Amino acid sequence: MPASTPKRPRIAVLADSDTRWKWGALTADRIAPGPSMEAGPREGAQVRPALDGFLLRGRATPTPRQLEEVGVRADSLREVTAVEFLRAMEEESYDLLVLALVGGGVQAMLHGLGRVWQDRTARPVVVTGYVGVVYEKLADGLLLRHGADLVLANSRQDADRFRAVYDGVGADASSVTEVALPFLGGAPYTGEHDPYTVVFAAQPSVPDSRKDRTYLLNRLVRHARKHPEREVLLKLRSKPGEHTTHIEELPYQKLVQRLDPPANFRLVYGNMGEVLDRTDLLVTVSSTAALESLHRRVPTVVLTDLGIRESLGNHHFVGSGCLASWDQLDAGHRPTPDEEWVARQGVVADGSYESAFDAARERIAKLLDRPGGLPPLAPYYTPVTAPGYLPGILARHHLGPDGTPLPGAPAADKEPGPVRQVVRRAARGAYRHGVQRVAPVIRRMGEL
Repeated sequence: MPASTPKRPRIAVLADSDTRWKWGALTADRIAPGPSMEAGPREGAQVRPALDGFLLRGRATPTPRQLEEVGVRADSLREVTAVEFLRAMEEESYDLLVLALVGGGVQAMLHGLGRVWQDRTARPVVVTGYVGVVYEKLADGLLLRHGADLVLANSRQDADRFRAVYDGVGADASSVTEVALPFLGGAPYTGEHDPYTVVFAAQPSVPDSRKDRTYLLNRLVRHARKHPEREVLLKLRSKPGEHTTHIEELPYQKLVQRLDPPANFRLVYGNMGEVLDRTDLLVTVSSTAALESLHRRVPTVVLTDLGIRESLGNHHFVGSGCLASWDQLDAGHRPTPDEEWVARQGVVADGSYESAFDAARERIAKLLDRPGGLPPLAPYYTPVTAPGYLPGILARHHLGPDGTPLPGAPAADKEPGPVRQVVRRAARGAYRHGVQRVAPVIRRMGEL
């Protein structure tokens, strides 16, 4: 008789922005039981997991172009409210759930899921974590993520810090699991291209002032003029009208319209890995792209022109050996990364990247095989431990203190009709107009 076909593992990913969809989908691929959806079957695996994507409705819901850029194909993909997602988790059965959300969103879902699964003998393994470098709100973000079965740390340094925070407040730290950034990869840098290519990886909210963003843009254009034999690229996260994880009030596309850049200066979009394929020097203020670049051993610079400050996030790179200014770059300086620092950041440029997710996969397999199923979700924050904080977080997602939907919560049983879709698009457009045009004007008026 033919061997029975093994059960196809089912994975759900809930994300609230393009970056978090990228992290969540790629993380699901790396840690899923069974073969990789990207790299082909893993050894001993027979069944390809099924991936269902859920996009949390909001200001940063990814556009089709942004989803396409990630490169991971979901078996299904739909936009939902928090309450609609919880309903889906009540009705459907999954093996693994990845919450790729901001901290408050994770906390709300943990409480909502705890309610919808309270009478179930089996539930998915719940995983969450961070998109990239954790350089602010460490305790706040971590405690909002507490309660998931696995809280992924992208590096050894983060794993140590995460456990210290949980231990320090008396929370169970066993969920902390060291992995690496899921979007690292690509061929190692082997030498200069023709033409030599300099890439500035822009960030939506760092820096946030017109003065600082204009300064960085002017320096990049000046570098292009100084080196006409080079190709100088401004790598942008989103096109006009699109939103990302962070609000971008002053898009570089608009700022560059006031300049007359040389022919060797260009704006580029697309997958960061593809851009790195032709990069000889990656420059940024504090983008996670720096870690992608270091992983591939591409010469990488974290700028000090605006200072080394927590608000910029470049303080995270103290000790990296990558800190430098535009003046130094114009003069030909090329930094040498500190290998010990790089090793602690989950960059694993030593070739051990493929094994970086083994511990998470093994832990998930054990949880799925746990006799009697998994215990109820148990977040650190409860109406007892945080009665003045938790209700507000849950209410933002239309949930009550016990995780039940509040009266009037948006949770339609069917897809929105044409009128509702038009109204929603208009509301998003108005929001983006307010963020990118009205808010800066009001801010300038306030500075008069």
